[in-house]
Amino acid sequence: MNEIALSGETLPVPVAPAALPPLSAADRAALRRAVDVLERPGLAARLSAAAGAPLDMIGRALPAPLTEAVGRSTEAAMRTALRVALATLPDKAVKPSGSAVERIEEGAGARLGRLVGSSETRHKALAAFSGALGGAFGLATVAIELPLSTTLMLRSIAEIAREEGEDLSDPEGALACVQVFALGGRNGPETALTESGYFAVRAALAKTMAEATRYAAHRSLLDAGAPPLVRLTAQIASRFGIVVSQKVAAQAVPVIGALGGAAVNTAFMDHFQGMARAHFTVRRLERAYGKDSVRAAYLEEKAALGIA
Repeated sequence: MNEIALSGETLPVPVAPAALPPLSAADRAALRRAVDVLERPGLAARLSAAAGAPLDMIGRALPAPLTEAVGRSTEAAMRTALRVALATLPDKAVKPSGSAVERIEEGAGARLGRLVGSSETRHKALAAFSGALGGAFGLATVAIELPLSTTLMLRSIAEIAREEGEDLSDPEGALACVQVFALGGRNGPETALTESGYFAVRAALAKTMAEATRYAAHRSLLDAGAPPLVRLTAQIASRFGIVVSQKVAAQAVPVIGALGGAAVNTAFMDHFQGMARAHFTVRRLERAYGKDSVRAAYLEEKAALGIA
């Protein structure tokens, strides 16, 4: 048949996809605030002020056994955070498998929710309390205090995520809460996440996040020791460990005591609350405007702030 169109025949006209609207003034301002937080977190300065000493003077003085203990505690804290995050998937009655100690039951999660309430200020107060206990009894309590404070932070992060429109019954939304712990570190040891830009960290985690999300979406019983979840935990822990080391260095000041420990933990909680608000602001805007549009606007704001 002749491919030349007959006279009067109407051919389909390619339709270009509709262009997404530009960010509103309010959303652009929210994105600007998010960029400033995500690209210039400034945790070290806050911890230095809380401890009353610059971290670069004391951070390198931590003994090797303590550094190793911090690493183990960080991984344990991330495993706990991951189990708590997975326990927020109620639609499938998901319960992480493992020992009785490792299992986070739905009822326990509800009791913890009633305990900490819904206020960012209350989360800071609870973090201050756990920091005061750690400061009073010294660095020997790191293995106990860190998982506790990390769980408190995760509860606060989840609350912020809900406020920004995240669906925490979706595995991706729940795991995005744990992802926040990877966003606070800058300039650490040579790992896949040493590049510090926000989108660089998200890109480095993307494959592991996708694998963990698929696993969580298709399992009614979640094993925290499953390879996709272990890989995600390890990647986030390697990044989170950078800021944990800063926190422990601040708490290592001999005279810091309970009051200083409370101040350090309050600064720590405030830091990750800010990172969570910024992260979930970006995700909210991506849902509204598309990832490409938001990334382009993000880079524009980053350049405007003079951040390389």
